[in-house]
Amino acid sequence: MKRATAIISLLLSLTFTWITSRAEVANDSVSLSTVEVVAQRPFAKVIPAQELEGRRLEGLNSLSVADAMRYFSGIQIKDYGGVGGIKTIDMRSMGSNHAGVFYDGIQLGNAQNGQIDLGKFSLDNIEKISLYNGQRSEILQSAKDFGWAGTVYIESRRPRFNDNEHYHVNATFRTGSFGLVNPSARLDLRLNDNLNATISAEYTYATGKYHFRYRKVFEDGTVAWDTTATRHNGDIHALRVEGGLYGTMHRGSYQAKLYYYDSERGIPGAIVNNVWKNAQRQWDRNFFAQGRVRKSFSSRYTIQGNVKYARDYMRYLNPDTTLMYVNNRFTQHEIYASVAQRLTIIDGWDAALSVDYQWNSLDASLADFARPRRHTLLAALATAVSIGPLKAQASVLGTAVNDRAGNDKGRATRRLSRLTPAVFLSWQPWKEHDLTLRAFYKRIFRMPTFNELYYTDIGNATLNPENADQFNVGLTWHRDFNSTIWNSIDFTVDGYYNEVTDKIIAVPKGSGQYRWMMMNIGRVHIKGVDITASLETSLAPDLFIGGRLNYTFQRAQDYTDPSDSFDEAGSYKGQIAYIPRHSGAATLNARWRRLQGDYSFIYVGERYHNSSNIPANYEQPWYTHDLSLSYPFTLDRCTLRVTAEVNNIFNQQYEVIRNYPMPGRNYRIILKFDI
Repeated sequence: MKRATAIISLLLSLTFTWITSRAEVANDSVSLSTVEVVAQRPFAKVIPAQELEGRRLEGLNSLSVADAMRYFSGIQIKDYGGVGGIKTIDMRSMGSNHAGVFYDGIQLGNAQNGQIDLGKFSLDNIEKISLYNGQRSEILQSAKDFGWAGTVYIESRRPRFNDNEHYHVNATFRTGSFGLVNPSARLDLRLNDNLNATISAEYTYATGKYHFRYRKVFEDGTVAWDTTATRHNGDIHALRVEGGLYGTMHRGSYQAKLYYYDSERGIPGAIVNNVWKNAQRQWDRNFFAQGRVRKSFSSRYTIQGNVKYARDYMRYLNPDTTLMYVNNRFTQHEIYASVAQRLTIIDGWDAALSVDYQWNSLDASLADFARPRRHTLLAALATAVSIGPLKAQASVLGTAVNDRAGNDKGRATRRLSRLTPAVFLSWQPWKEHDLTLRAFYKRIFRMPTFNELYYTDIGNATLNPENADQFNVGLTWHRDFNSTIWNSIDFTVDGYYNEVTDKIIAVPKGSGQYRWMMMNIGRVHIKGVDITASLETSLAPDLFIGGRLNYTFQRAQDYTDPSDSFDEAGSYKGQIAYIPRHSGAATLNARWRRLQGDYSFIYVGERYHNSSNIPANYEQPWYTHDLSLSYPFTLDRCTLRVTAEVNNIFNQQYEVIRNYPMPGRNYRIILKFDI
């Protein structure tokens, strides 16, 4: 904590020292920074994205990217509770390993287990979050962008300046329940007319302690136990530091980013067998450096290059010798390079070719660990055609993987290659109406992770990749009103069918209860509907109200073993674990003059924690209501915004993951200072 406090203090000190040195030459009138939103109309994209940005993103009572993504349709977040709890994403029930997460255009990787903890990315430095099912409509992108069933694009805040501005400063301080102390600061610099820089830092501390109700009821309605306890060992110390350069050149742009994250957190564990406290801990140190350049040599030819180096260190400690003492360390390295080119053949017809190379390694302190090395080569050929109201895209991705792994007992090499196609269509039948019909098909696969293949005594080096087929049909309707009251309305609906085969699951190995092996025996069929609707109104000259509603229906069934349907506890055709049939979210934003209020509601319907959909595995629905109020104060050339938040207003006791109780009612106060 001392190291983090020192870094934050140094950043703030340098920031205000630099501001003081600039004060004499600064213009007396400095306007507040603005964010320009440049976007196509919904029907201009073959497959539109769900997006959160600007005021909508600020008003969600969200601390991290994972919290904000709960408001997208078709999304399930696995949340293990508290500020420091690990949070991963599942898109349309296909599993978190089928979702690609990109930060400023380059993928966040984790070859060890495929899990990206979205809780590590704070909203303080995020400008926009976009969610695409299938893939983006842009064909000038890296080959890795084509390689996922769905993608999440996180865009960090970029420096933007008016003519007479040379710097912007933002400092934020959050405090509230769970012992939360969360200062952050960001400095944007205008180095010259073509180059801007930014540096940001954030420190998070929380005790993670909160009260919860622990209650169990038998099938006959009798209460087994009902008590109130305190969640322990959920503390976190985390430091995030980022720096970026953003430049422009003739018919092009470039950017570079450095990122560092250092955390120590407790793992509170599951509440089972009257065990209320756990001692497991986890340390993470993540670093990456990445860059991107894009250049148009003519109106018809553009090239883009990406490079990245990443190092991830993780230590897991379980000091409880009554179970099994564990003190494991893992270190990953990644090197990545990509070149993409787009050529306009004739007006309305583009083609693109992308080639990527990636190298991954994993070292661990485990005995007899295989220490795998993976070389991945990807090539994507894509085309986009626009003929009047019809837009179409098609792509084919070629993937070649070469794994080398071994230890003193032997070494092995494994090679694999696949071709996976995708086709997207969009049609606007009437020019005078903003109604668009769309459809897509995509086949994709995901490689087994290093843990699934090579983890000592559990991994299975003969695993095949998981395969997924996606079918989607939908429509988008947008209307602007020529009215002083009604501004606009948007509506989207998508029906989809996904099939995952060769799904990788853990099965018992031999007769030992604690011996498992990864196997390709899973099969899942997913049918669903996603609906979104939004409305903006101006009921009075000073009163603006905007609302958004998301709803998802999913029937995600386990088709793994037909013989597992002859008894009451069979899992064949059962809803897969933790996937609700019904879920949704609603947000409401109101602004009156300078006062802003935000309300949000999340609902997750009944689920089962096992594909055997019997009463013993039943999980109750849960919902939360959140509310916030904010008001800005102008202080000379500065703005101070004060925000008060109340989350889970009605103090509902619930669990996202069985035996991992979530917090009840909690509070936050946020002070945000801008120059």
